[in-house]
Amino acid sequence: MQRYGIEGLVALGGNGTLSGAAVFGEEFDVPVVGAPCTIDNDLYGTDYTIGYDTAVNTALDAIDIIRDTADSHDRVFFIEVMGHDSGHIAVPCAIGGGAEVVVTPESQMAVADLISSIQQGWQRSKTSSIVLVAEGEVEEGATQVAAKVKAALPHMDARVSIIGHVQRGGAPTAKDRMLASRLGIACVEGLLEGQRNVMAGLVNGELVYTPISETISRKKLISSGYMEMMDILSV
Repeated sequence: MQRYGIEGLVALGGNGTLSGAAVFGEEFDVPVVGAPCTIDNDLYGTDYTIGYDTAVNTALDAIDIIRDTADSHDRVFFIEVMGHDSGHIAVPCAIGGGAEVVVTPESQMAVADLISSIQQGWQRSKTSSIVLVAEGEVEEGATQVAAKVKAALPHMDARVSIIGHVQRGGAPTAKDRMLASRLGIACVEGLLEGQRNVMAGLVNGELVYTPISETISRKKLISSGYMEMMDILSV
């Protein structure tokens, strides 16, 4: 950068990228502005990260298709979505996909509670169920969760589907394209304004610059309103 006279750096990525960029900026006295690019949506300082909306919609497409089989064969499907160590993808997928239960690292749902929820569904004459599991869930993912539930409910016809890395690719949604454009401009303008070691983000629709040290250290919480919606709609 010094050889070519480059005066600032825009870092595109998640926790790892921004952590490295912050160290780089401090060690070499280079102004750094980060853009939140991760499907996980787990960076503090922005309501949405670039790639998140696309990943959620990709997962929802798969969940819609799987539900057809769940309904026609009276099965319980345990569907694992990505998200690193958070449920930011799993929760909106559960709401939009009509799941009966969502299991995330934040919720720390006990297997006994999950079993009870499935049984309550049967008592209400539900013949099929969708259980959304975040990949970073403490029970080690959908396969382990399904195995523990199956051990307690041996008569349950259960299947596991791990949507996997298809969530990380594909054509971006319009929302993601607009977000990337707006934050890309914000990164360049931030450098021109003298911003250093910050991440550009949108909070309640407003542009904000958050210190990278803060965005990688503070926990981004899942909306309590989303969890209330999940409880209401799963009945």
